[in-house]
Amino acid sequence: MDSDMYADELIEQYEHPHNKGAIENPDGEMHEHNPLCGDDITIYFILQGDAIKDVKFSGTGCVISMSTASKLTDFVKGKTMGEIGGMGAKNVIDLIGIDPGPARLKCATLSLRALKEAIFLHEHKAVDAETKKL
Repeated sequence: MDSDMYADELIEQYEHPHNKGAIENPDGEMHEHNPLCGDDITIYFILQGDAIKDVKFSGTGCVISMSTASKLTDFVKGKTMGEIGGMGAKNVIDLIGIDPGPARLKCATLSLRALKEAIFLHEHKAVDAETKKL
């Protein structure tokens, strides 16, 4: 797949996002903001055992941040909190199919950071150094 096809897919996800909205009474929730470009996102999830049963996001932002949130929320359904905890920037780049470069990496990883922080909060643990770098 060439980069234009990836760009088209990201624009499609931006224009028609999956899992956009809030979850009432979620098991976990976290808000994150990227002051560099103004992206603003809140992630909500419901667990079934140790796995994500449902996940949604709300917010506004650039094509990269919003389309990544859409793709990420599709991807993590059914994943365990441990599997998500092991995810990092490379996983996001693989998921969206393009390297956004250093200037836009924070846009791409914002939703993963919010999700991982929500999991840490749910588990009553401190956020790890890798998540803080996202």
